[in-house]
Amino acid sequence: MSPSLVKITLVLLFMSIIIPQKSVGEYEQWCIADEQTPDEELKVALDWACGEGGADCSKIQVNQACYFPNTMTNHASYAFNDYFQRFKHKGGSCNFKGAAMITELDPSYNSCKYEFIP
Repeated sequence: MSPSLVKITLVLLFMSIIIPQKSVGEYEQWCIADEQTPDEELKVALDWACGEGGADCSKIQVNQACYFPNTMTNHASYAFNDYFQRFKHKGGSCNFKGAAMITELDPSYNSCKYEFIP
């Protein structure tokens, strides 16, 4: 075996050891609003998530990192995800009466970071 091939093999072996591989079921998931849901339905679900549901909605308040764009879909997405991440291991779901959906694409943008809890 040539020295170059040995080096490449060792590097690949080392990388496979130090970089954890995701197995089925370990993909990162976020909960976002379904864009087809009417604003009135999103508002009801958003109010529940930020109130009785226990989501932390402080970042979608005026002058906070996730306030803009100031749309019902974006605010609901943030609140739905916060609720989902907090309670998914305690029986919480990403449904909100059909107003939400799971995505494996991080919905974070600019300074608005959507939390992911493994």
